Amino acid sequence: MKIATSFLAALLFTGALGALNNAAAEDGVLLKQEDTPGSYCHEKFPAMSGSSLAGNDPELNPTGDIIDFYGPCDEKPTGNDQVESQRIENRHHWVDSFYVNQ
Repeated sequence: MKIATSFLAALLFTGALGALNNAAAEDGVLLKQEDTPGSYCHEKFPAMSGSSLAGNDPELNPTGDIIDFYGPCDEKPTGNDQVESQRIENRHHWVDSFYVNQ
């Protein structure tokens, strides 16, 4: 009986972890660790696709680069701060690739 109870507890725990991971992944966040409660978090999420940065509705690129972010816990992967930061990074990459190497 103890083995069955342990097995059931492990199964429920695994299911709960899976549900939490799916809930976190819905908004694109791959990792979220709250370092200072209510203040700073360490997050990892996919970068936005370069082609979608030009428009008003940027989309995350699940097969591209990963952003390693440390800052406020309320940061959104497609929020205004991230969009602007990634647009600037995209411009720098474009300039470095096409103007500097000529």
